[in-house]
Amino acid sequence: MYRAEDLMAAASNRYRITVQVANRAKRRRYEDYDSSIDDPMMKPVIRAIIEMSDELTQPEIISD
Repeated sequence: MYRAEDLMAAASNRYRITVQVANRAKRRRYEDYDSSIDDPMMKPVIRAIIEMSDELTQPEIISD
């Protein structure tokens, strides 16, 4: 919940960030359909929110 709030606070456009989360969750759902080793109970939307908030707080993750 806190991570979603952080994403919304950092976004200039709430609609755009919502669409980005939805697209990432949709993509992750199909990528990890067969290999959900990490946490099979974690839903794709929650995973997308966590990843995107990590990218905001730790920019070195996506610097490569």
